[in-house]
Amino acid sequence: MPEPRQNPHFDDPGHQAVPGAAGSGGATNLAMSEGETLEQTPDGPEGTGPAAKPRSLWSDAWRDLRRNPVFVVSSLVILFLIFISLWPSAIASGNPLSCDLANAQEGSQPGHPFGFNGQGCDVYTRTVYGARASVTVGVCATLGVALLGSVLGGLAGFFGGAWDAVLSRLTDVFFGIPVVLGGLVLLSVITSTTVWPVVGFMVLLGWPQISRIARGSVITAKQNDYVQAARALGASSSRMLLRHIAPNAVAPVIVVATIALGTYISLEATLSFLGVGLKPPTVSWGIDISSASPYVRNAPHMLLWPAGALAVTVLAFIMLGDAVRDALDPKLR
Repeated sequence: MPEPRQNPHFDDPGHQAVPGAAGSGGATNLAMSEGETLEQTPDGPEGTGPAAKPRSLWSDAWRDLRRNPVFVVSSLVILFLIFISLWPSAIASGNPLSCDLANAQEGSQPGHPFGFNGQGCDVYTRTVYGARASVTVGVCATLGVALLGSVLGGLAGFFGGAWDAVLSRLTDVFFGIPVVLGGLVLLSVITSTTVWPVVGFMVLLGWPQISRIARGSVITAKQNDYVQAARALGASSSRMLLRHIAPNAVAPVIVVATIALGTYISLEATLSFLGVGLKPPTVSWGIDISSASPYVRNAPHMLLWPAGALAVTVLAFIMLGDAVRDALDPKLR
């Protein structure tokens, strides 16, 4: 009988059929391609590769802020305000205290685009120079409030006990004081023409808000696992507070302080309008608004320009605070 015809592929026990492979070299080529595929790292989005550094909350926030048009516009306005506060003579060559009664309440003229006020002073020059006092009060008051409130609130939230109870009752007392009424009482007896009495008053009545926010943020942060691990490893209280809790609890304080900066600028204008804030010869938007209010019908330009500058400044800081809040709040992502 004729011997059955044998298939050469089954005769070789080391040979395995590979779909799509031509001849015995198909398995080798497939193995090589699989090895190359495992060695190669796909190019993913930025920050997703194995060698990419992990992004923190601050890096993510900065990336979001750069893409936010509200942050960009408000930052440009604030940078311009800071520039004219430091160097007002760069865009206004006149003297804000140089007045001529012959030009009182006059409208726009060549070289004087905003007209003159009731004393014959150039409104444009006074509007530019008025930014210095308002921005100085807002920035210094915000820094003082943020520093004092963060320290007191952070210590109360971290240690608790009697310190927390005393601070909580003290903040309740300060919250019960009306800000404008307190300014009328405290600042009416001060005759200084500098900005520091107004700054001190704002810090005195503004720190309780930041203190409560810092206290709650520290209480939340100290319950996290990394703080418990640091305590189990024997870390001191100061190290846990400064290295582990403070960097993770400062974001809400920054957001509230940024928004409050615009509020302090408007508060300074309000107190100056009432006659207990900044006093002449200091140039301030609040002082100019107060002096222009009786002539709003006959010379509205006297009130329009300083009030408009104040509104734009407060709006810019509030918009900046909203943008920072959206970037630092993970719940809004």
